[in-house]
Amino acid sequence: MSDDAAPWLIVGLGNPGPEYAGNRHNIGFMVADLLAERIRGKFKAHKARAQVVEGRIGPPGPANRRVVLAKPMAYMNLSGGPVTALRDFYKVPTERIVAVHDELDIDYPTLRLKLGGGDNGHNGLKSMTKSLGPDYHRVRCGIGRPPGRMQVADFVLKDFSSTERKELDWFVDRAADAVECLISEGLERAQSAYNT
Repeated sequence: MSDDAAPWLIVGLGNPGPEYAGNRHNIGFMVADLLAERIRGKFKAHKARAQVVEGRIGPPGPANRRVVLAKPMAYMNLSGGPVTALRDFYKVPTERIVAVHDELDIDYPTLRLKLGGGDNGHNGLKSMTKSLGPDYHRVRCGIGRPPGRMQVADFVLKDFSSTERKELDWFVDRAADAVECLISEGLERAQSAYNT
């Protein structure tokens, strides 16, 4: 399969299970769910220990891209296994993989897109980079730093606060738009439109 025929693999990072659904750490799942809704797809179990939806994103014509949306069904720190299995199954080049994840070093609700880089202590990215190398795209959804002396682990595994929830739908919607722009129009265009 030529690289041009290969789909894009969009991975929303999160933890499986209803008890994690509203956590800050699960914003990647929230964005994947919205993208699935937009392409009118339903997540189905895949043998790669992930839920997947296949479809197309972008306007009709050459910018319309085949995509696989994925939510790894392993815990965050084991995300690399399912993502690697999906990459191999769908024959996706690493530069066509997009990780959508929470980011502590960016204020809420701010987005940043980039290609490659470190994992910044994020266990999902650490696991993906160990399996794939660092050269995949990231859509970084800022959640800010924990208040006071709260531990990072406690902060990311808490639900968004009532104040944050007022902007959460808008933020998830904007992150989904950024993913679509990245895939249809390229990283530079998406960065200039969505990096704030």
